[in-house]
Amino acid sequence: MPPIADATRGDAPDAAAPMNVLLVDDDRELCRMLEEYLGPEGFRLTIVHDGDAALYTLSRHHFDLIVLDVMLPRMGGLDVLRLLRQKITTPVLMLTARGEEIDRVVGLELGADDYLPKPFNPRELVARMRAILRRSLLLEPQPGRRERIDAGPLSLHPASRTASARGQSINLTGVEFRVLEVLMQQAGSVVSREQLTRQVLGRRLTPYDRSIDTHISNIRRKLAGVADAVSIMNVRRSGYVLTVAEPSASTPSEDPAAQAGGAALPG
Repeated sequence: MPPIADATRGDAPDAAAPMNVLLVDDDRELCRMLEEYLGPEGFRLTIVHDGDAALYTLSRHHFDLIVLDVMLPRMGGLDVLRLLRQKITTPVLMLTARGEEIDRVVGLELGADDYLPKPFNPRELVARMRAILRRSLLLEPQPGRRERIDAGPLSLHPASRTASARGQSINLTGVEFRVLEVLMQQAGSVVSREQLTRQVLGRRLTPYDRSIDTHISNIRRKLAGVADAVSIMNVRRSGYVLTVAEPSASTPSEDPAAQAGGAALPG
C-alpha cells in the first residue's frame, strides 16, 4: 500500500476557494445526492466507496476534510481512521449509524474531529463541514495572536500548531489543540461545555453530546507522564478548568546538608 501523503504540508485553505473534500461511503445513491448538493455550496468532492480506495487516494492528493462512513466493506471506517491518523492530521468527520454510541466514542478516541449520525439533513452536514473549515482557519497565524501559551511545563505554539512539555512533542489533533488552547487561555477559570462546543466545534451543545468530553479524555491521556503538573478538572454541571500544580516544597532528602551526609552527630 502506498504511503499516505503528508497532508499537513502546503498552504492553508483559502476561505474563498472551494473546500476539497474526500467522501468515503459505499452508499452510492447518497454519494450522488451529496455531490449534487455540496457542489453549489462551495465544496469540491472526490468520492470513493471503500477503505482501500480512501487510503490510496490520500497517498496522492491533499484534502481539507475527510467525510468517512464507519460502515464500509472490507476495511471499516474506524480502521481507516486509525491508519490515516498515524500519518496525517487532516480533519475527519465521521458518519455513524444512529444509536451506535460506541462508534462515535471510538471514532473520537481515534482522532476524529466530529461525527454526524445517519440519516442526516444535508444542511446539517454542510454546517458541520463549514465549522471544521472555520476551526482550521482559527488555527492559522493571526495578527495579535500570542506566539506561545504556557501552563507549567506545557507550551502551545499556535503558529506551528505544536505542543510540547519538557522537551517532548505532544501529538494533538486539530480539535485537541484548539480545546487545549481555549482552556490554557483561561487557566484557573471554569470553561463551560457549551462554550467549548461553540468555540471549538462551531456548533451549539445538544443533549447527550459527549464530543468535548471525549476530546478532553484524549488530551488527558496524552499529557500523562509528560505534563503531570497540568490537570484538566471536571467541575460538575459547570464545565472544565485547567490548573497547574505548584512546585512541591523541598523534602529532607533534597536538603543540601542531607545530601552532604547529614548533620554532624554530637561526640
